[in-house]
Amino acid sequence: MAFILVSGSNGSGKSLFAEQLISQMEGRRYYIATMKPQTDDNFSRIEKHRKQREHLCFETLELPYEVAFAPMDSRSIVLLEDVSNLFANAFFEKNGSIESVLTDIKTLIQRCKTLVAVTISGLRDEGFDEETTAYINGLNALNQRLFDLADLAFDLENGQAICRKGEVHGHS
Repeated sequence: MAFILVSGSNGSGKSLFAEQLISQMEGRRYYIATMKPQTDDNFSRIEKHRKQREHLCFETLELPYEVAFAPMDSRSIVLLEDVSNLFANAFFEKNGSIESVLTDIKTLIQRCKTLVAVTISGLRDEGFDEETTAYINGLNALNQRLFDLADLAFDLENGQAICRKGEVHGHS
C-alpha cells in the first residue's frame, strides 16, 4: 500500500504529473472524478483531463462524495482527482468536516495498492466571505494532514515537480 500526494495551484500541471506517475505502475487503474461540473470552465477542464488520460486505460468512477467504498480491489492503482473538490462537495453540500473527508481518504488508502491524490494548495483566505474562508482554512488543514500521512509528496511549481517528502528512485 502506498499513498502519494500531488499538490499545486490551478494550472500547475499536477494532474498531468499524477497521471505520468501512474503510467509507470502495474495494475488496474481507476480514476475517481470528484468534480460536479457547473460552469463552462468545469466542463472544459473535465474534457481536457479525459483527453490527457485516454491512453492510460483508466476506469472512471464519478464519485463526488464518499470515495472510501469505490468499487475496486486491493491491487488497484487509484487516482483521486481531486481532494479540493471532494472536500468542497462534503463541506458545502453535506456539512462535512476535515475529519469526515480524511477518514474517507484513509479508508480508500487501505483498500487499494496505490492511491495518488491530487489537491489544490497555496490558497489564501483573504477577501472572502466567512463560509469560503472556512472552506479554504479547512482545505489547507486537510492538505497538511494528508501530507503527514503520505509516503511521497510532490508540489508542482511552474510545471516542475518538487519532492517534499519521501524518496524517489533512491534520492530524497
